[in-house]
Amino acid sequence: MFKKVFSKLPKKSSKGSENREQGGNSRSHGGVTTSKNSDVVVNQSGSSKTGNSSSNLNVGQYHNHGNKSSLPVNENSNGNFNSYEALPAFKDVSNSEKPSLFIKKLKMCSVVFDFTDPTKHLKEKEIKRQALVELVDYVSSVNAKFTENVMQEVVKMVSVNIFRTLSPQPRENKLVDGVELEEEEPSMDPSWPHLQIVYELFLRFIASPELDAKLAKRFIDQSFILRLLDLFDSEDPREREYLKMSLHRIYGKLMAHRPFIRKSINNVFLNFVFETEKHNGIAEFLEILGSIINGFALPLKEEHKLFLVRILIPLHKPKCLVMYHQQLCYCITQFVEKDCKLADTIIRGLLKYWPITNSSKEVMFLGELEEVLEATQPPEFQRCMVLLFRRIAHCLNSPHFQVLNFQCFPQANFLLP
Repeated sequence: MFKKVFSKLPKKSSKGSENREQGGNSRSHGGVTTSKNSDVVVNQSGSSKTGNSSSNLNVGQYHNHGNKSSLPVNENSNGNFNSYEALPAFKDVSNSEKPSLFIKKLKMCSVVFDFTDPTKHLKEKEIKRQALVELVDYVSSVNAKFTENVMQEVVKMVSVNIFRTLSPQPRENKLVDGVELEEEEPSMDPSWPHLQIVYELFLRFIASPELDAKLAKRFIDQSFILRLLDLFDSEDPREREYLKMSLHRIYGKLMAHRPFIRKSINNVFLNFVFETEKHNGIAEFLEILGSIINGFALPLKEEHKLFLVRILIPLHKPKCLVMYHQQLCYCITQFVEKDCKLADTIIRGLLKYWPITNSSKEVMFLGELEEVLEATQPPEFQRCMVLLFRRIAHCLNSPHFQVLNFQCFPQANFLLP
């Protein structure tokens, strides 16, 4: 269902989009990075911690809250493992043993490997990859309700693997006529082979009919959601694609979190527009919001109208608008189609942020204006037509041939009384 919803939304155009993995592909390989001083870490707080190579690590340490684990992971002085061994496959145990084996595999997969050195721990990484693939298959085929213990262990394992400090590579943004040019290939996370399977497991876990939403919201809480939103700034487009699908499924299933999710995304937008103007995940956020706006009930709530005025319209301000304009335009036109009376507010908002010296950005505004005018009724048009035609007059005198010849100018004539 979610793939059908996303298929109707405008996709973010980028050179790296070819490399995105689709949500249905669960057969991947690999692991997750840790800090530079550690090779393997069992994380107790959802973020990487530094460990010495001579320390003995216990997989159950994170989850059992002091209980002894039957899965010790010992690393000798050479940096190799003594006892990180594969557990039995689910097909090799009885149905009564599968729930406990599922928990053991989750704990085993809470060990995080260092991918900065591709020659280290090859056997252990492959064991973990195979275990993750088995976990994905098990979650997809389970026919019994997930217990609270299982939910807790799944969320902890996912947190240990995906929540980490993002370290973006320094890049010089090249601007021509105020528009950011397409960058070179985006930075790819070397730990993606494991991360992808972890994300796939989480997606199937959230979408599973065996998940009780009332219980799940205790473990997928506001803190978890905030940390998930932080990951949208990842430079890896494949990760942002999975994050987009994960957040949308959380929004759809855990209804109690919906206001908090919308508010938190709004805070990201406000910080982006008025503070940093730097964020890698704005287009993905807008894709999610596009489908959410499409589901708004009529008449629109005042909260939703304020979101349009205070968040969406100011998003036209940043210089890097080209990176997410297609998704933003979709959200704007959804509001006009929901309530045609908002057309006057939107047109005035576009005129407020209209670029004066940036011809390329002006062409984008004209394209968006054309789509808004197509859904505008004559009464709303007449309220703003004086300001609009003044702007069009300036465009007709533009030295930029694309602005001068834009096809939306005749559109306004049809709305005249």
